[in-house]
Amino acid sequence: MKSGSRLEKVLTGGHFAVTGECGPPRGANPDVVRKKAAFLKGVVDSVNVTDNQTAVVRMSSFAGCLLLMQEGLEPNLQMVVRDRNRIALQSDILGAYALGVRNMLCLSGDHQKFGDHPSAKNVFDLDSMQLLQTVKKMRDEGKFINDQAIDTPPKMFIGAAANPFADPAEFRAIRLGKKVAAGVDFVQTQCIYNLDRFERFMQQVRDMGLDEKVYILGGVTPMKSVGMANYMKNLVPGMDVPVEVINRLKGVPKKDQTKEGIAIAIETIQRLKEMKGIAGVHVMAIEWEERVPEIVEMAGLLPRPQV
Repeated sequence: MKSGSRLEKVLTGGHFAVTGECGPPRGANPDVVRKKAAFLKGVVDSVNVTDNQTAVVRMSSFAGCLLLMQEGLEPNLQMVVRDRNRIALQSDILGAYALGVRNMLCLSGDHQKFGDHPSAKNVFDLDSMQLLQTVKKMRDEGKFINDQAIDTPPKMFIGAAANPFADPAEFRAIRLGKKVAAGVDFVQTQCIYNLDRFERFMQQVRDMGLDEKVYILGGVTPMKSVGMANYMKNLVPGMDVPVEVINRLKGVPKKDQTKEGIAIAIETIQRLKEMKGIAGVHVMAIEWEERVPEIVEMAGLLPRPQV
């Protein structure tokens, strides 16, 4: 085992993995994280804690991970290269491992101009690919970037994100291949609404043999309303929401749109379960964590395996 994390054991054991997500609060109240943890405990195998997502200041991912661990959940530390140089990145990896974190997701981070501090200085000392290589080097070689030895290397299960829907489409599988070459262990994808396009992406992935080298978890986000669907379609870069999905939500009374959105999410999971090369799903409920248990249960993914 590379890290011994529950997520690694689930995936290497051949089980269909389920990961969730917890967005930390825009304040210092730990009970916000604890409340979300209660909805996810026993329902998912590991929980991503976002790192100032959309470049908006929130409680740190590191602190959120520790709060989840106190509640008996396994966290997945998200780390973006936007806000830290290589010294801070490596320092935080050591600290997270020392306190029990065993999974981490290496990300670029949304550019600060889109967040609530648009005049902030970015860092990007490393890019996400270099962060992957750094974590792997720290784990497998026991060395920092400068080749100095680490007395106790952090044994992380290393994750990355993939967006099959960003342009140019023909480059998406190639970019995933670069992350595989950099040493990623598991990949979580962007929210999937266009399953036909995702199938074509996965065919490219299978043709390149990448599905045999990395665990791929399909991203699933339930729609709450037609308004959310239109927002995701028109204002979120790299998102592909087909008009059929929007029309399906429009076709039911407003009071039933949340129920329809959950039904679409469950159908998406069912199709992903049957797709060759998919090792699990990443359920990103976006401030709707209380609905994750019913989604996972109705998708036939409970109880979670004992590993």
